[in-house]
Amino acid sequence: MRDDNCIFCKIANGDIPSATLYEDEEFRVILDLGPASKGHALILPKEHYPNLYELPDELAGKAILLAKKMAVKMTKALDCDGFNVVQNNGESAGQTVFHFHMHLIPRYKNDQAGFGWNVGELSEADREDILSRVRAVN
Repeated sequence: MRDDNCIFCKIANGDIPSATLYEDEEFRVILDLGPASKGHALILPKEHYPNLYELPDELAGKAILLAKKMAVKMTKALDCDGFNVVQNNGESAGQTVFHFHMHLIPRYKNDQAGFGWNVGELSEADREDILSRVRAVN
């Protein structure tokens, strides 16, 4: 299924040109036009799924295996010092295009790419609340 109004559907299926690093029947991997670092790429499924929650399990498994394959290849090619694999779901989590995608972000010493959060503390009350809520969901 494709969404004719989705820019990532158009890119993934070749309707809009892109700098393609890899392509198969289910995915296209492209260089991001707004890179966080040199080599920042996106894994795009050719079918439209708004987010991880909608992605079929089999395709999700293939996406993470492709992320691993590309991270290994890109690390060798770009001689980077580390690698982030990032996947956002929902506006509050930073998702701006509502077509499932994974960011492949090569990291270099002192690159200033800025990815992180303030470390908090897990209280005993939060721990118990979270455990009971998550365990109660089927």
